[in-house]
Amino acid sequence: MEAIQQMIIDFLGPYGPLMVVGLLGIFLILITLPVLLKKEVDPLDRLRNSAKQDQKAAKKGEKLRTASNRDKLEKYSNFLEPQNADEYSAVKLKLMQAGYRGKNSVRIYHFMQFALGVFGLLLGGIYAIYATTQGDVSTQDLALYVLGPGIVMYLLPRYWVTRRQQGRIEAIENAFPDSLDMMLVCVEAGQSLDQSLIRVATELKSGFPEMAQEYEIVSQEMKAGKDKTTVLKDMAERSGTTDISSFVTVLVQSQQFGTSIADALRVYASEMRDKRVMRAEEAANKLPTKMTLATMMLTVPPLLAMLIGPSIYAIVTNLGS
Repeated sequence: MEAIQQMIIDFLGPYGPLMVVGLLGIFLILITLPVLLKKEVDPLDRLRNSAKQDQKAAKKGEKLRTASNRDKLEKYSNFLEPQNADEYSAVKLKLMQAGYRGKNSVRIYHFMQFALGVFGLLLGGIYAIYATTQGDVSTQDLALYVLGPGIVMYLLPRYWVTRRQQGRIEAIENAFPDSLDMMLVCVEAGQSLDQSLIRVATELKSGFPEMAQEYEIVSQEMKAGKDKTTVLKDMAERSGTTDISSFVTVLVQSQQFGTSIADALRVYASEMRDKRVMRAEEAANKLPTKMTLATMMLTVPPLLAMLIGPSIYAIVTNLGS
């Protein structure tokens, strides 16, 4: 054992045994994890757990997910998905607002986080071994080499989904005022709200696909017989914007009190146009402040170098002579 330990130290450096033990532990975890996840469940335990889940679902009013035998990740659902209803709903809502509406989107999202995290750890371990062969590496740097890529790769899906969510919400906010104007024209021409939604979705598909997709979902759900109020509230929740939430409230109140939908659309469309102009003015007013910082960082240092540089050079030369 001493000879093997000395050989490892000669090859990997003073922290070689520690690195070998760490990589061996990661390898054993990767081997053991599929075995634990594929462990067969007793049929009686499965029935008992199913009965408990049905009771919990009956108390809460709904199940977290629907099992599917065609999904290869179904057996790992307890590991890949949050078991808390609030956490599961929050992740599912975030993915829906980012445009991922598949019934297994939460499971795939957590699987990508886990797989990329393990892949990053493997890359970090390989790079750490390479770094130790090139010279002495401190323990802090070694831990950073191993854990850094794993943490970055683990957080990469979250960053991607967050960026997609923000971009989609911004696209919907930009397209919403134009869609209201088109919907107002359709309603005043004699079409119903359902027909106007279909027409607006068709017209917006080329320029604003996100908004068109939301209107298509609403029209299809209405055709399927779902309650109109519930469909509109679901659209507001999927979009993630306060503008559409207020619009849904206006439509629901107009339907409840029996007022004209065209009048409500006309007033709200005018407000949305004004709000879009205000957002543009706000962005324009922020521009000088942002440009000031860039100007100070990119202009002042070269200017100081040109003005003070010759004087500093002359002073240093006189002191040296």
